[in-house]
Amino acid sequence: MLSTEISRYLYTHNVMTIASCYRGVPWASAVFYASDGFDLYFLSSFKSRHGQYIALNPRVSAAIQEDYRDWREIRGIQLEGRAERMRSAKQKTQFWEIYLGKFPFVKKFFEPGPLQAKLSSKLRGIGLYRIVPAAIWYLDNRKGFGHREKFDIVEPQAKVAKRSRIRQSNASNWRPRQ
Repeated sequence: MLSTEISRYLYTHNVMTIASCYRGVPWASAVFYASDGFDLYFLSSFKSRHGQYIALNPRVSAAIQEDYRDWREIRGIQLEGRAERMRSAKQKTQFWEIYLGKFPFVKKFFEPGPLQAKLSSKLRGIGLYRIVPAAIWYLDNRKGFGHREKFDIVEPQAKVAKRSRIRQSNASNWRPRQ
């Protein structure tokens, strides 16, 4: 099933390239992400170019893939959607539960000690973000050259139900890559 393939791919990868645009000037940035269902969570500086562009235009696209040597093996995700800053206490709590679940080492950035001292100026300007996709394309050249399947995300209630099934599957079947 397409939604399962997409969820598995999102769960087992770590880096996405976000494309943002403002006044006709595009920008792409690679960031670590964690997924919850089809929503993607990342942290970044407010002052980064993509952080500034997202503040002015929340419409984004993103791509997730590996660096393949053989074009017949290419697989990946392309998506379009909306990026938003997580501002409320509830949103921030949700963000950290999801993000630290995938990247527990990030917690050390905020603990007192030499690492925090080294990163403190960067950490003060960190924003917590979520991308809510409207549509996702799954690419799989193993199924044929240029094979893409589109998955539209339309109804929030259906999304919640899918998330629940995906979380259950994730817990029993998939483990993050080391």
